[in-house]
Amino acid sequence: QVQLVESGGGSVQVGGSLRLTCAASAYSFAISGYCLAWFRQAPGKEREAVASIYSDGTTDYAQSVKGRFTISKDNAANSVYLEMNNLRPEDTAMYYCAGTSGVIQYCPVGSSGFRFWGQGTQVTVYS
Repeated sequence: QVQLVESGGGSVQVGGSLRLTCAASAYSFAISGYCLAWFRQAPGKEREAVASIYSDGTTDYAQSVKGRFTISKDNAANSVYLEMNNLRPEDTAMYYCAGTSGVIQYCPVGSSGFRFWGQGTQVTVYS
C-alpha cells in the first residue's frame, strides 16, 4: 500500500531555513498524471495548500510562500521536497505530504482531491 513519510521538520529561528522530505513507497513516480503536494495546518486553523508539483514538473504555490518555498521531486528517489527559506512565525504548522491516485490532468485545488497522506512533520518558527 502507498505510504508517505515526512521528515525534516524542527524548530528554527525567524529567517532560517528547513528542508522537508516526503519519501513515498508503492507510489509510482515513473508514470504521468499524478500530483504531489505539501499542505500545512496550524492550531485552530484549517489545512491549507502550500505547494504542489505535477508529474511533468509544473509547480504551484500559495501566495504566502511564493519566493520563499520551493517544491521539487526526485523520481529516482521516489521523494518530494519542500525547501523553505526566510521562515516566518506564521509558517509554524504541521506540514503534510499528499498524493493523488489514478491519472489526473492537473493538480487538485483543495485537499479533497488527494487520496494519500503522510502523518506530518512539525515546523516551528520562533523569534
